[in-house]
Amino acid sequence: MTMRESGHVSVDAMIEDLRALVEVESPSRDLDALTASAKVVAAVIETRLGGEAVLVDTEAGPHVHWSAGGDPKVLILGHHDTVFPLGTLERRPFLVKDGHATGPGVFDMLGGLVQAIHGLAALDDRSGVEILVTADEEVGSHSSRALIEERALACGAVLVFEGSADGGALKTGRKGCGTFQVSIAGRASHAGLEPTAGVNALIEAAHQVLDIAALGRPEIGTTVTPTVASAGTLDNVVPAEATVTVDVRVESGAEKERVESAFAALAPHLDEARITVEGSIGRPPMPESASAELFAVAERLLHGLEGRSVGGGSDGNFTAALGVPTLDGLGAVGGGAHADHEYLVVGAMTERAHLVAGLVDAIRNR
Repeated sequence: MTMRESGHVSVDAMIEDLRALVEVESPSRDLDALTASAKVVAAVIETRLGGEAVLVDTEAGPHVHWSAGGDPKVLILGHHDTVFPLGTLERRPFLVKDGHATGPGVFDMLGGLVQAIHGLAALDDRSGVEILVTADEEVGSHSSRALIEERALACGAVLVFEGSADGGALKTGRKGCGTFQVSIAGRASHAGLEPTAGVNALIEAAHQVLDIAALGRPEIGTTVTPTVASAGTLDNVVPAEATVTVDVRVESGAEKERVESAFAALAPHLDEARITVEGSIGRPPMPESASAELFAVAERLLHGLEGRSVGGGSDGNFTAALGVPTLDGLGAVGGGAHADHEYLVVGAMTERAHLVAGLVDAIRNR
């Protein structure tokens, strides 16, 4: 099947469904909001594809799972949680203007969900297809990872509908990523009367920040970036406590192991200071080899399509680490993820929906 042979896709219908998803706000960890959002996602799936979309309740909120039946062949993967707090919609309502759709979550990743659903709707035969839309991707996928991995292994191929890379490129590789928190315990004392009687946790934190930053190897794709720090209580008290939060990105399993070991081995510079480290590189790297087979299919379906390895992580990292062929960035063409200028290019929606149909058909017939 070529993309031109797939069924009709209506931009107006996609915009209608996108509006419905955006206008039910879904910040991560807000269980009431996520429950409402999951119900809307399920309703859109059932309206466009038929069958039953099942809500899978978890401590992080409901995931939505739909199956067309038959021997599972391909998993459509996405999430319905967003990074935007309740009330963002009032300040930044859903709007379509000058070829762009804007509003909280249009690019990351509600637009991708809509395109995937409507692309599948263009197929007369949807057997072998499953959709999994999770509720906690933006906060680490702790409640959904096992289900994601189970369905990925069962299906044998995964299409991830996160927003595209710059210029509409697909995401053919991703770095592994994680967060560490380094906590320093010192001892308080009066900064004027007994400055040497304390153990200054802020000074220890300064040493640790330099040690941590030195772990980066940007020449091979490893970035180790201290991002948030706090220390102290009053301006005349030697700080007894400090914390440093660190963002880590790696391109290989070997670097994951090296960096995690280095964090575990951090040692204090000041006598009597104590260090505690929490965290890990929770999303393993997604190597480009994981996407090579599926990207070759996508290139044949859409001339001029580009692929790009990116620094951010997604649930595709988990499925790729299992050895399941995984292609990411199939969602909205646009930009501004997690930002107020987030947008989706309306003119690209039909083409990307047809790409979904073509990929699914090719995967089932390989």
